[in-house]
Amino acid sequence: MRLPILAATVAALSLGVLSAPADAAKRKVAVPNKFDGNWSIEVVTQDGPCDRAYRYAIQVYKGQAIYPGGDVSIRGRVTKAGLVSGIISRGSDSAQVSGRLTANGSGGGSWGSTGDGPIGCSGRWTAIRRG
Repeated sequence: MRLPILAATVAALSLGVLSAPADAAKRKVAVPNKFDGNWSIEVVTQDGPCDRAYRYAIQVYKGQAIYPGGDVSIRGRVTKAGLVSGIISRGSDSAQVSGRLTANGSGGGSWGSTGDGPIGCSGRWTAIRRG
């Protein structure tokens, strides 16, 4: 009599575990990705009247870029394939960022200014994983 109850319990637990990712997807729960961690980002101006370069310590958590400091706001996303999209802004100045991170702990891409600030600035960015 105990064997069928045990088998039913194991089957129910197995179904629960197997359906957990599907349930998470339905609820749109963010799950960690291989690019989560600390990154050092260098943003360099190649064209336009913007400052020459900046360096930021960014944390990627569950695919979202987090920058905890200063007068700069960084909002971004890293897909499970490493594609990066985001916006760096300070006051009315902002820049659209795109590119890719790689599994070996590096990455890069381009950026271009938008908004009310110095329109016409653009450049490249590079990234190195720091932990």
